[in-house]
Amino acid sequence: MADPRGRRRRPGGRPAPARAKVDAPRAAAYDVLKAVRVDDAYANLVLPHVLRTAGLTGRDAAFVTELASGTIRRQGTYDAILRACVDRPLAKVEAKVLDALRLGTHQLLAMRVPPHAAISSTVDLVRAKAGQGPAGFTNAVLRKVAEHDHDQWVRRIAPTDPVGFAAIAHAHPVWVVEELRRSLRSVGAADELETLLAADNAAPKVTLVSRPGTSTVEELQAAGAEPTGRSPHALVLDSGDPGAIAAVAEGRAGVQDEGSQLVALALAHVGLEGRDERWLDTCAGPGGKSALLGALAGQRGAHLLASERQEHRAGLVRRATRTSTAGLLGVVVADGTRPAWAPGSFDRVIVDAPCSGLGALRRRPESRWRRSPKDIAELVPLQTELLVNALDSVRPGGVVAYVTCSPVLAETSGVVESVLARRDDTRLIDAEQALLSVPGVALEKVTGPLPGTVQLWPHRHGTDAMFLALLTRS
Repeated sequence: MADPRGRRRRPGGRPAPARAKVDAPRAAAYDVLKAVRVDDAYANLVLPHVLRTAGLTGRDAAFVTELASGTIRRQGTYDAILRACVDRPLAKVEAKVLDALRLGTHQLLAMRVPPHAAISSTVDLVRAKAGQGPAGFTNAVLRKVAEHDHDQWVRRIAPTDPVGFAAIAHAHPVWVVEELRRSLRSVGAADELETLLAADNAAPKVTLVSRPGTSTVEELQAAGAEPTGRSPHALVLDSGDPGAIAAVAEGRAGVQDEGSQLVALALAHVGLEGRDERWLDTCAGPGGKSALLGALAGQRGAHLLASERQEHRAGLVRRATRTSTAGLLGVVVADGTRPAWAPGSFDRVIVDAPCSGLGALRRRPESRWRRSPKDIAELVPLQTELLVNALDSVRPGGVVAYVTCSPVLAETSGVVESVLARRDDTRLIDAEQALLSVPGVALEKVTGPLPGTVQLWPHRHGTDAMFLALLTRS
């Protein structure tokens, strides 16, 4: 039953509260957080779909991107602040309400949103998603949050020990801070910890790769991208949709972190005696390195075999390499720990091993909240087995690149040292010299935790924290 103004009436004749009108960008950001929480989605992958579905572009799309991604990055800090403002454990707060509280807290403490707008819009969102009772609770909590700015809250709630303080101030789990501190200490850079943590929280620029033989740096420059000056094939795009660039849409260029480009270039350019015809990517999905290596191989008359264990990821590799056919031997579904090829079949092999991904927290901020030390303990045996089989797959005198998108010592120098200790036919090649000798590469301070290895960093090089070791069989 409705009253004369069209509102539904409750039993007894009282009008029901009007349904909250939810701001479209904030509703879209909420949908991103829900997908990350419910479906284990990655924000950077689900975000484009959410924006298209909501029909948001331009400033609205930029607002959603910052609100969703920034909230996920700083979740640990915001949860600590909310604990100080809530009269119950956060585990007792309904998940959908907690998502909205985090969004509201990010607007209050990290965005140029007036407090009244941040609070009222979040209350409307909760009213629409969870009801009137939780909306009142949300209003009360966010008013407490608004009493202090970000730095004031950190000083009030953070532990006094350096690691605990850094974990709250920069929104990283304590164990991740400890691992990153150990990694920095191994390269003599322990004093750079807070700079690294801050870099993890900075939204990364879109980095493009010009694949040799199919596109040029000049073509991408004409489309608005700017060379980085570090890699001869890398450019950054400050704004706009990379898919709107013809070379990217056609697969002749791609979106690829510069660290991934650099480790592939080091493998492709390191000196090799004898035959140099067959290359292998043992963990090829989703295909960025295979596409670049295939393009480089094609220019030399060599061919790359891309191998991926999962069928759906092999499909991504086929799509990524569709314009690199001159240098592509094929894409196969195979397990790098159980090679489907004869020993000694290849001249150059890359093992981009599955890892914790703690070197890519700029692009995958949710990884810091999903990973645990147990994950690393489970990954190291797999990484070791993949490297051992890659060394069996390369001919004597050939070269293997062991790569991880993680600076964690157990996954980098720990794996390499373990393999070197058990194989007397294997030695390290100087990867640092190999990388810095690539024409057009300009980098400093790339020394890794083992002499001759390479460790890239977000705060030093603007890349993911990629590790590279080059090994050869005698």
